[in-house]
Amino acid sequence: MRATRDAFGKALLELGKENPNVVALTADLGGSVKTDDFAKAYPDRFFQMGVAEANMVDVAAGMSTAGKIPFATTFAMFGTGRAWESVRNTIGYPALNTKIACTHSGLGVGEDGASHQSLEDIALMRVIPNMTVVVAADYASAHDLTHRVAEHKGPVYLRLGRPKVKDVYQDGEKFELGKAKVIREGKDVAIIACGPQVGFAVDAAETLSKEGIEATVVDMHTIKPLDEETLIKVATTCGAVVTAEDHNVLGGLGGAVAEALARTRPTPIRFIGTQDTFGESGDPDSLWRKYGVHIDDIVKAAKAAIAAKN
Repeated sequence: MRATRDAFGKALLELGKENPNVVALTADLGGSVKTDDFAKAYPDRFFQMGVAEANMVDVAAGMSTAGKIPFATTFAMFGTGRAWESVRNTIGYPALNTKIACTHSGLGVGEDGASHQSLEDIALMRVIPNMTVVVAADYASAHDLTHRVAEHKGPVYLRLGRPKVKDVYQDGEKFELGKAKVIREGKDVAIIACGPQVGFAVDAAETLSKEGIEATVVDMHTIKPLDEETLIKVATTCGAVVTAEDHNVLGGLGGAVAEALARTRPTPIRFIGTQDTFGESGDPDSLWRKYGVHIDDIVKAAKAAIAAKN
């Protein structure tokens, strides 16, 4: 088990070596968002902006107009919430090549409590035109996706986490923005997940298999643009869908999947996510269990989705 934020820090350091145009900014949280190694290696390309997230986003936008590839880093609550208007008007509207890389997302923030647990950030970023939205599931995916985000031309929101999570992939696994990963194939139900819930979905599929239910597991790491081709394929094959995320059921992965299926392939669907509520302080695993976004919850939702199709 390893943290996605650690993989981001490693990848950012590699990007700094590979491309002199890569710069990093943070809002007084270098140690937490893992930009410290980059700062030590490339002090002339690291900018400590203080507790001023909107200003950080505006400065990053300006740097991108000068040919830089800026990674503006902070906690998800602050990068998408406090700085939202700047992200919308300064980065999204002119479609600038600026990357908003945020750690400490969802209930996984744990003990920091509801004020820091961003359960709305995917929705907030997904609704901005021109914005690509990416959610890393584990260490290996966070490492490669950071590289893919740097290569992509245009605004990107990269969602990362604080806690150590299940290693779903081997180190060196390659990803493509906008192309989902089908981790496991089954015929009874498709479990489409992002973030820590990808690991939970894999475990849920193993549990279901012991009961004679075969589940497809999809890592929908890019929420926008959504991989509708893969989505339609697995929905058609399985006839039932479950979405799973560490985010409000309103507006996140579940909303994106439901919108796409409503247009293309109406399918019975169940949603795993927080039920339009704030979180609370506690360790991540206990919170994921209490708020119904853990392995057993995915298993129950899969059975309900299958019952709905029958």
